[in-house]
Amino acid sequence: MIPRPHALAVACGLCVMVTALQAQSAAGNTDTAGALAPVVITGQGSFEERWRSPGSVDVVDGEELRAGQLQINLSEGLGRVPGLVVRNRQNYAQDLQISVRGFGARSPFGVRGVRLFVDGIPASAPDGQGQAANFPIGSAERIEIVRGPYSALYGASAGGVIALYTQDGQRPGEWRTGLAAGSDGLWRFSSQLTGQTGAEGERGWSYTLDGSTFETDGARAQSAASRSTGNLKLSRPHEGGRTVLVFNRQTSQALDPLGLTRAEFDEDPQQTNAAAINFNTRKSVSQSQLGLAWEQALGGGHRVELMGYAGQRAVRQFQAVPTGAQIPPGSAGGVIDLDRDYSGWNARWRLDKSYGDGTLTVTAGLAGDRQSEDRLGFENFVGSTLGVQGRLRRDETNRASTLDPYAQAEWASRDWTLTAGLRHSRVRFESSDRYIGPGNPDDSGSVRFSGTSPVLGVRHALSDQVQAFASFGRGLETPTLNEVAYRPSGLTGLNQNLSAATSRSAEAGLRGRHGWGAWSATLFDTRTEDEIVVLTNSGGRSTFQNAGRTRRYGLELAADFAWGPLVISPAYTWLDARYRDGFLACAGTPCLAPTLPVAAGNQMPGLSKHQAAVQVLWDTGWAGSTVTLDARHTGRMAVNDRNTEFAGASTLFNLGVRFEQKRGDWTWREFVRIDNLTDRKHVGSVIVNEGNGRFYEPGAGRSIFVGLELVK
Repeated sequence: MIPRPHALAVACGLCVMVTALQAQSAAGNTDTAGALAPVVITGQGSFEERWRSPGSVDVVDGEELRAGQLQINLSEGLGRVPGLVVRNRQNYAQDLQISVRGFGARSPFGVRGVRLFVDGIPASAPDGQGQAANFPIGSAERIEIVRGPYSALYGASAGGVIALYTQDGQRPGEWRTGLAAGSDGLWRFSSQLTGQTGAEGERGWSYTLDGSTFETDGARAQSAASRSTGNLKLSRPHEGGRTVLVFNRQTSQALDPLGLTRAEFDEDPQQTNAAAINFNTRKSVSQSQLGLAWEQALGGGHRVELMGYAGQRAVRQFQAVPTGAQIPPGSAGGVIDLDRDYSGWNARWRLDKSYGDGTLTVTAGLAGDRQSEDRLGFENFVGSTLGVQGRLRRDETNRASTLDPYAQAEWASRDWTLTAGLRHSRVRFESSDRYIGPGNPDDSGSVRFSGTSPVLGVRHALSDQVQAFASFGRGLETPTLNEVAYRPSGLTGLNQNLSAATSRSAEAGLRGRHGWGAWSATLFDTRTEDEIVVLTNSGGRSTFQNAGRTRRYGLELAADFAWGPLVISPAYTWLDARYRDGFLACAGTPCLAPTLPVAAGNQMPGLSKHQAAVQVLWDTGWAGSTVTLDARHTGRMAVNDRNTEFAGASTLFNLGVRFEQKRGDWTWREFVRIDNLTDRKHVGSVIVNEGNGRFYEPGAGRSIFVGLELVK
């Protein structure tokens, strides 16, 4: 039976007296800590430190992400993290669909409600919208997934956190290159080079260079895509500190097959709606960013850490907005032309001191982010010709900024960890309208959101093998610029009636480690007020409102069992996510008064009550081969707030075999994998509350891939 959230909160409150963030490393560990780490230091890659954390943090090793995988999408290697859902839309124009304990599921494109980081640099904009396409999987050392109350310490709109850390160059250096190819014309080529400059024993620069490119024809018509990514990391230790420089560049081109209606999916899930073909829906992206971090010990346990970054992102997207919806004076058209500059910084002080039989760590700092984007909108037709740029319909500059002071403290001993943290988030959006004419007045304006997020936690060792932990926190989720960009009237202009959502989260659990493996079991409960939901969805435009109260609660189980040459790794999540208050939505735009009822007790769309995965890995001992069999189950889920349609449950099986041989200085690795072994017809993901009823994005059928990697 799942405890009531008040019981979890009381348990936390009784046990917690001080502290903050995830388990931090001991003073002086500059190889894996500090520079370019996110605001909350979440375990620094050490299993012992994560073991002593009072929050839910899972870490997936980089080798596990790559072994026998295509190394293109995060969905390949994160399927066994409880509470985390990463769905491949089979649509590279819209990115992956990511949710953590229910946060983020409403996003029709990109990632929102979940904060993303690469080497400490945010891959999420100040408004909370992010993308995982620039994650350099080929050079990843590890990925950390933070769930539950501790996510709030990363700022607003952090229902969960996914942070990737790339490898540091070592001596001797390593060169790795690989090629993969398979179904639907997919191929990927990548290469990584790591090492250190200077002679042995000198403080040279460590370097990691990662380049990759891939193309696919897509499983459906109008779903071809290509993407190229480059990532460079330089780091150098100095007396008492470290300097890190990171540069990333990504370009992509993708056609957009859109979703399918239920009738279309049932008839042929591999078809493409005619609107995607007629309007030639597509998206192109280019992005560059640079990050620099510096840390320095000051003596007496004091340390200062500074980080700054800046980048530029350009997006051009052709949408399937009906021509009739593009004609009214207030329409923004059907083509988006966006140029965005963004930057940010984080400055913090840290103190590590022995206190009693443990270590006291105190951190305080200030973080700020900003973005400024020039957004143009054009009609997606000229005369009777569709899918071409037409007249200008939108011209504005939008800005978003955040400023977050924070303070955290932690006391950790062998048997206890006590933590407490506080972060105050201030978010401001501004819009300056330059497209003004008859029927389209000046839509300039600004909105502000703010909130304070406290977090408390405790961890107690019941024995050398078993620990109990609990935490409680409050979070803030602001709407994104896209969600606040339209008013119910159908006109552009910031929706000043839309408020931020606030949530109270609690979790309690047990975890153990033994000679045969490790396990964890966690109960969680989140209650939200002013949940952000769709008000209208018509003519290619969505407007949003605050719906009242919601509740997400459930259970997470995970384990790793080693039995001779077999390793069995199951994970299971039970999540019940519902609207506690009923509300009214609109049938179309403009909306003078909403009339469509959404009943209290309805399931929140895009979320399955049951999510399960199990992997069986067999080290055969023959020719360096390893066999893996994965099974992933996704339960039935609602596709809209009214719960009038549902995507059915599905269970998929994936089989892989990989080999490794050493020949002199060279290591050869090969793999063969078959995804969706039984060729199961299934929904890969859903587009929540899609206005045309095209909720369903079909998953891929049986797919075969092969790959080769050389390491020297």
